[in-house]
Amino acid sequence: MIPYEMKEHYTIADLVQIVSLLRSNEGCPWDKEQTHKSIRTDLIEETYEVIEAIDQENPAMLQEELGDLLLQVVFHTQIEHEKQHFSLDDVCTDICKKMIIRHPHVFSTTKVDSTEEVLKNWDAIKQKTKHQSTYTETLEAVSKTLPALMRAQKVCKRAVKDNHRFLSNESALANVTECKHTLEHAMHMEDKFQIERAMGELLFCCAGMAQVLGVEAEQVLTDTTNRFITCFHAMEQACMKQNRSMDSLSHGEWNALWEHINHTMEESQKDET
Repeated sequence: MIPYEMKEHYTIADLVQIVSLLRSNEGCPWDKEQTHKSIRTDLIEETYEVIEAIDQENPAMLQEELGDLLLQVVFHTQIEHEKQHFSLDDVCTDICKKMIIRHPHVFSTTKVDSTEEVLKNWDAIKQKTKHQSTYTETLEAVSKTLPALMRAQKVCKRAVKDNHRFLSNESALANVTECKHTLEHAMHMEDKFQIERAMGELLFCCAGMAQVLGVEAEQVLTDTTNRFITCFHAMEQACMKQNRSMDSLSHGEWNALWEHINHTMEESQKDET
């Protein structure tokens, strides 16, 4: 047993000390064995749980999940601290410097009149500090581990700043339509390679169109998936009331019931607003 003072309230310094003790020779066998890669998935999961708490607008849940996420930050930092690479203070120093440098309108004499100017300055400073001299480098800098749809939209967002191909609703829609026709042709030819390529291009163009329309592709797809599950549940319940299985529905019955449930849900949402 490691002697440790129990408190009513703790600070970030306490968390650093606790993680250090857990990974010490007298600490926890499991914690001592962990590496960046072994707890990589934990970091991803905790991040998504924070997002879920935000989506549910649940402060108590958000407080807990932010703590779990903070633990991951401290844990990864402790692993590097043991190698004498950097400490949590170094991590804090880096992010503080970054915030100061990227907000010259707050911490220096730069003048801005709008949020758009703030974002423009942010991007310019970011490119300079990351030594990105070409447009391609800014696209390559988008994390490859992001969810594919989110990454596609972020790449489109950076690309449209310097390429006017997607800058109108009409051109974005034309790209989606063109990709749809390409996919239809590939399907007609039963060419698996071309089908996969055309499907990818269609999804990418949809992400680009989402950027042009000012919507978050990842979020709207999540909302649609959730709505699909809700409708599917309602259909299953409707079938159970009629003592029927969903498999017994004809194509026409399925479509009619699906449309009815969707219409009912939309009307209910309108009444709530």
